[in-house]
Amino acid sequence: MSNRLIESLAGAAVIAVAVGFAAYSYSRAGIESVDGYELSANFNRVDGLVVGNDVRISGVKVGSVTAQDLNPQTYMAVVRMTVRSDIELPTDSSAKIASDGLLGGKFVSLEPGGDIDMLAPGGEIEYTQGSVNLEELIGQVIYSSGGGAGGSSGGGANNEAGSTSSEESPQ
Repeated sequence: MSNRLIESLAGAAVIAVAVGFAAYSYSRAGIESVDGYELSANFNRVDGLVVGNDVRISGVKVGSVTAQDLNPQTYMAVVRMTVRSDIELPTDSSAKIASDGLLGGKFVSLEPGGDIDMLAPGGEIEYTQGSVNLEELIGQVIYSSGGGAGGSSGGGANNEAGSTSSEESPQ
């Protein structure tokens, strides 16, 4: 009977430590939502962007992504975000989806414009740039540099000379 009591107490202690660690991690992670006004923006791609990601200006967090949806008429991704109340953005501001690094998460980067009129709460950012698909870019580099000549390791001059002569031959 005493073994079960000790095992139960040890299990309860492990669960209490895990809950405490989770609460501490959540409080230190900066995941809390930002109070402010809502804006929206239409993007052609939002790969890797999720609800809760940061909205930044000059690298400083000023808001968070609150929702994503697909516009069925334009097939564009609609991203809704909150921005701190003390930040006013000109109507010609732009938004782009950027990456923290090669393996990092995505965030919305806002670039304030120069217009004297400001975006109203619920307004839409017109100028946007979607996320870049890193896998596609790497694939394009690999397939465009290797060529279809069986992976020749020769210099560019040999390859160019060969392609020039083959272009002239069929005619």
